[in-house]
Formats: sequence, structure tokens, C-alpha cells
Amino acid sequence: MADRPLDTRYCDVRSRTEALAAPLSAEDQTVQSMPDVSPTKWHRAHTTWFFERFVLADTGLGQPYDPAFDFLFNSYYEQVGPRYERSRRGHVARPGAEEIGRYRRDVDMRMRQLLAGDLDERHDDLVVLGLHHEQQHQELLLMDIKHVLSEHPQPVAYAARPRDAAPRARDAGPPRHIEGGIREVGAPSSEFSFDNELPRHRCLVEPATLDARLVRCDEYVAFIDDGGYVRPELWLSEGWATVNAHRWQAPLYWSNDGGGWRRFTLFGTEDVRDDDPVTHVSYFEADAFARWRGARLPTEFEWEVAASGSDTATPFALEPPSTASGDGFFGSVWQWTQSSYAPYPGFRVAPGAVGEYNGKFMVNQQVLRGGASITPEGHTRPSYRNFYPASARWPYTGLRLARDTP
Repeated sequence: MADRPLDTRYCDVRSRTEALAAPLSAEDQTVQSMPDVSPTKWHRAHTTWFFERFVLADTGLGQPYDPAFDFLFNSYYEQVGPRYERSRRGHVARPGAEEIGRYRRDVDMRMRQLLAGDLDERHDDLVVLGLHHEQQHQELLLMDIKHVLSEHPQPVAYAARPRDAAPRARDAGPPRHIEGGIREVGAPSSEFSFDNELPRHRCLVEPATLDARLVRCDEYVAFIDDGGYVRPELWLSEGWATVNAHRWQAPLYWSNDGGGWRRFTLFGTEDVRDDDPVTHVSYFEADAFARWRGARLPTEFEWEVAASGSDTATPFALEPPSTASGDGFFGSVWQWTQSSYAPYPGFRVAPGAVGEYNGKFMVNQQVLRGGASITPEGHTRPSYRNFYPASARWPYTGLRLARDTP
């Protein structure tokens, strides 16, 4: 394999990360508005560090660019060593964006040398994992910069909204009916997947019906108008406590000064559009809305069975497209399920630091399915398991309703 061609997947994914960062003109982001948000330059540095630390480290190309980066850009890998506190990443003024760019170019050069030579199966698997890891951070980068920009005293846009084509009136189709029985779920072993999608296994799924489309903004406004945020009977106990502690009255980024609902988007502050899928709601809010509608959230396995066979090829968009043109199961918002994030039967954590990728987070989180408009194309699949705490609202999260079938 000495004449192995350059793996273009690596170049394409890396180029996309640079394109996402390009609109930001300031050299450094030193403001951080909440503990979960990281600066854009940190995402660029961390994804670079991942290739340097997990792919290059035990090759002849593994000399660290800067040993201090192990401390600054390690996210949560305890076995690698100490790391800088996540909630304070926005205070790291140096290295600046230019230095991060030089770091990425250095690692790119070494990765090209590695990919041009003989690559054993272990390193090949780590390269593929690194590509999918970088795609995850492309999405996180946009989620985080949206929150940072929303905190500006005079909120500014990340980009100009493209001219919308006239919405196509299109029925989302009939509800998806699931017949009860034993079903196989999880990722096929012949395709790439994260370890939390494995092993493929059997589970019992009861008869159920899932709505063909996501919950829209106009439906959520009706929930607000009907006292949804002040009716304790609709909420889980922890959700009700969270609503009152944080004084939630609407989804994140929504505001109302008496002239109607407005929301902050990556295109700036705009009127809430009725046909758009509601976005930036927590699991608590999604569950309360479902109860208000006399429905429930689907389990992750109901969702997977219902979504199997759906088209996963959805176009990238900075904000979820209007449901007037049909939304399908993929590519608008990550959809909350009622399933807690837990290991599948037979799941085993991989040895070494890379085994910390998913397994250690399998507690106090809820599973989401489907992908969002900002998820890189080709990154989603029916078995993909995203996960967040029940109170998380800054991701692109929405909901689809389910009902038991008699």
C-alpha cells in the first residue's frame, strides 16, 4: 500500500471546519456565556489535537506540536492527563486563532504523510473515528457560536439568511404505525458506527403510532397560550423545579415584547415562523408539551423502527427548514425520546483513553435521534444515538409525538 492515495475524506472534513469558522473576524473569542459552550477556536484546536493524540502519537510522526496543548485541548479524556476546566475555556486568550491555524496545518501535513504510506487496521479505524468526531464538532461549533452571539448586547447575525423559495404545500404523509413484536435495533456491523450504537440486538416494541412530522412553532405557541409553563400537572417534578428556578416561559432564544414572538437565529433576530419545527426545547419541555397534547415522546427503539427506510440524505442548513416543505425523520432537529441513555446488552467499553468517548456518559442523559439541519450531510443514520441532559436547550432539539396503538 505504499502508493495509497490520499484519503480525501480527511481533507473534506477538515476544510468544512475551516469554512464554518471563516465568518468570525475576531482573532479570539474570550467571552463564554455558559459552562457547556466552548469558543470556536477551541473546537478547531480540539479536533486537531484528537488526530495528533490518538492517531499520530504512536507513529514516527507523533512529535507534539506543543506539549501544553494536551492540557488546553483535551476535552474529557482522564487517561490522557489533566485538562483545563471546560467552563473556563472562553478565558484562554492564547494561543490565538492564527496559532491554532498553524497547528492545524502542521497536523494536516503529518496526517497526509501518514495516509500516503502503509496504514494498519487500528490506525485506519482511528482516522475514520477522528473524521466523524470532527463532524460532531462542526455541529457543536455552530450551536456554541449561536449561543455566544445571542448574548451580545445587540445580537448580531452569523450569516445573512438566503432568500427563501416559496414554501411548497406538501402533506407530511400519514402517521407511522409500528406493529408490535421483537425487532432488531442498533448499527449493522458492516458500517461505521459509534460504540454506543452497538451491539445490534433484539428488543420488544409494542404497537405504537408516530406522527409523520415534527411539532411546529404555532403548535408550541398554543401550548404557551394555554398556560403550559404555569401548569404543574404537565411537568415532571425535576422539570417543574427547573422551569421555576430558571423562569422559563418559552423555548431558548424566544422573546415577546407584546408584539408577538421573536427568536434569535444564526440569521439574527426574526419573527417566529408558524411552520418551522420548534427548536431549542429541553426534554422537560418536550415531555410537558406531549402530555398537554394527550400524547407522549417515542422510545428510541420506536423511533428507530419507524425511521428505518427513510431518506437520511438531508441538505445542510443553518436553521431548520419549514415543515411546509416536509421534514421527514432526519435533518431538521434532534428529537427527544423518552429513553434514558444506557448501554445496549453486551456493550463493552474499548480499552484505553479512546474508550472514554461515549460509555462513561451513560447516566443522567436522554437519547435523541434524527440529526439537525446543522448536522453534516452523511453523518446521520437510523441507529445514531445522540444524548444530552434533560435540561439542555442550546442544542438544536425538538420533538415528534407518539401514541400507544390499542
